[in-house]
Amino acid sequence: MATIALGLPATISLTRDHVRRGRRVKNQVATIGVVSVFTLALLPLVSVLWTVLTRGLARFDGEFFTNSMRGVLGEGGGAIHAITGTALITGATVIMSVPIGLLTAIYLVEYGKGPFARAVTFLVDVMTGIPSIVAGLFAYAVFSMILGPGVRSGVAGAIALTLLMTPVVIRSCEEMLRLVPQDLREASYALGVSKHRTIRKIVLPTAMSGIVSGVMIGIARVVGETAPLLLVAGFTDSMNTNLFSDRMSTLPVFIYSQWANKGVNAAAYDNRAWTAALVLIAFVLSLNLLSRLVARVFSPKVSR
Repeated sequence: MATIALGLPATISLTRDHVRRGRRVKNQVATIGVVSVFTLALLPLVSVLWTVLTRGLARFDGEFFTNSMRGVLGEGGGAIHAITGTALITGATVIMSVPIGLLTAIYLVEYGKGPFARAVTFLVDVMTGIPSIVAGLFAYAVFSMILGPGVRSGVAGAIALTLLMTPVVIRSCEEMLRLVPQDLREASYALGVSKHRTIRKIVLPTAMSGIVSGVMIGIARVVGETAPLLLVAGFTDSMNTNLFSDRMSTLPVFIYSQWANKGVNAAAYDNRAWTAALVLIAFVLSLNLLSRLVARVFSPKVSR
């Protein structure tokens, strides 16, 4: 009995060491698997970024950012008209889609009950999955009925992109608003604060960081769209700053046109296309950095 009693703690210790070694091995295997899968998924992204960076620097010069393609058939020229068109159309899209998306999300989270709220949720789900070309055809049909067939304008492109961006904003803002603790709302109501003031002063500031991120995701969703803009905004080699009149070029359409309609000097067209792609990526990256700054400024300040 004494021998058994003396050997029992050693047996338990050996068993514990065996379990610990087994857990360490499993943890190392899982870590290696996760890192390997992450590296495998990261390789295409790094490859694309490196390719765009190396090839896009060929025309990353002052002429590219100050000249348009008006009268240019070979080397030279730039994409200032496409950069301006992208900024204007994207800005108009944000102005139209963010208020609609945010107010819809507030309704679904704070007020929405019954069949109407379920219908709105269903329609948002349907809009999330519509192809971009369908949004372009819808905008083209609407403007054709109002202004006649063959009309092209920047505002038509903005409306087409609004159809694509709005459901993304709604879903993102809805999720962020649902993450706001219910205790904050109840504490505000207990102090006699009205519901709409609680939403403005408590709910929205608390969720502002996520809302801004959701808006940036929506912008990234539409800023690279080509098909709807080809239909309703068209393409031009000249500068146009009027959203309500004539064709307006954008960076995605500029890239497509340079790549698909090469002239005698094909290398010049390729260089302009790659540089425009680099500018587009830099534009999206700048928006993400700006969203982080805005989210930090407007997020609730927590005192220690």
